[in-house]
Amino acid sequence: MSVPNADLLLQRITIDPQLCHGKPCIRGLRYPVEFLLELLASGMTHAEVLADYDDLESEDLLAALTFAVRLSQVKQTYAIAS
Repeated sequence: MSVPNADLLLQRITIDPQLCHGKPCIRGLRYPVEFLLELLASGMTHAEVLADYDDLESEDLLAALTFAVRLSQVKQTYAIAS
């Protein structure tokens, strides 16, 4: 299986103020990237997620992971007063 490049994967991420309060979602579906990352972080495998959510595709999960990688690639962080 060939792996799509990051730019193609990121095209699957949509942001629409009318869906999920503007959170980044997969292909305009009501699956926020955050939700998919939580499923994967909880220990679910790609196969388990895809079995539970039949309208998702393998590339959607790769897109969520790619999106998270891009968010983590910051140059500098700042402490926010609490």
